[in-house]
Amino acid sequence: MENKVNFKNFWYIACQSKELSRDKPLGRTILGEWLVLFRDQDGKPKAFQDRCIHRNYQLSKGAVKDGCLRCPYHGWTFNSDGQVVNIPAEGPNQKSLPSRKALSYECIEQDDFIYVRLERNPDLEVSPFRMPHYKEKGYKTVRLFNVFKNDVTNCAENYVDVPHTVFVHDEIFRVSKQEKVEATCKRDNGSVEIDYRNETDNLGWFSWFLNPKKTPIVHKDYFHMPNITSVEYIFSPGKEFFITSQSIPINDHLTWVYTDLTFKFGPLWNFLGAPIVRYQGQSVIDQDIVVLDNQMEVIKKYGADFNNSKADIVHVFIESIREEIQKGGDPRRLKSRIQEFEFWV
Repeated sequence: MENKVNFKNFWYIACQSKELSRDKPLGRTILGEWLVLFRDQDGKPKAFQDRCIHRNYQLSKGAVKDGCLRCPYHGWTFNSDGQVVNIPAEGPNQKSLPSRKALSYECIEQDDFIYVRLERNPDLEVSPFRMPHYKEKGYKTVRLFNVFKNDVTNCAENYVDVPHTVFVHDEIFRVSKQEKVEATCKRDNGSVEIDYRNETDNLGWFSWFLNPKKTPIVHKDYFHMPNITSVEYIFSPGKEFFITSQSIPINDHLTWVYTDLTFKFGPLWNFLGAPIVRYQGQSVIDQDIVVLDNQMEVIKKYGADFNNSKADIVHVFIESIREEIQKGGDPRRLKSRIQEFEFWV
């Protein structure tokens, strides 16, 4: 019998590696599930349900000792497998403890992130997403974290929505020139790929640096199920820029977003450009936060009744993938679709 797909079958970032020390647990929420993270004696990350099975106290408020997690209420202690290894009230000679375990989750450390998967689906064997060019020679990464009061679908759509940039990010990222942009949008195997054409110098303040000769640039956007967007720019020779965002569903109206701004401008400009990239990137995100927070306020009052234009095919394809998961289906089995479209910015 085929197992239904759901959002818990995928890997989500729970925290950055640097946030998880060896001596203190860390509480997180993903898809409404309370988690506690800690490092075992070998420094490997572990994830349990943030609930002591003894008297229902949050384990994230406890302590880590010798790679084991101790509840602060009665001192019940769990090893890296979730097994109870000490019950202080039982005295010093605990030769035989009840075979009781905390609910544990799969946990992986990759690209300086800690990933957690809440449920494994044998029919959907996926791995955590690899951040493009992270720590690769010649590339520099600026990592950002932000909180949006909106859901994953709306956040992801915003990150690969070009038309809004000339209004929300006027001059910082793009300026309105009423230039026609042609694009191809493809939905296939649980992903959406958008290939833009005819873009040259409408890149905001740094057009003079990124593409001084105004030659056509390579611009591709991607959405990968269920929560990842990646934007790829290849400007003039030797200049590349990647914006990758992972939207983490805390609950239906709250999303934590980890964004990598990875670029290749040459050794000197990689060094000099990092603080500028951080400032500019965060400035753009701050503007998106205002828009997305307001969008959710309107949705709460009037519902998510969207009207689409031809330029919104990107949104339609992303929503079809998210909705398929919501229904228990595997988006990789959706019929492959390709659509040409155009818009003006």
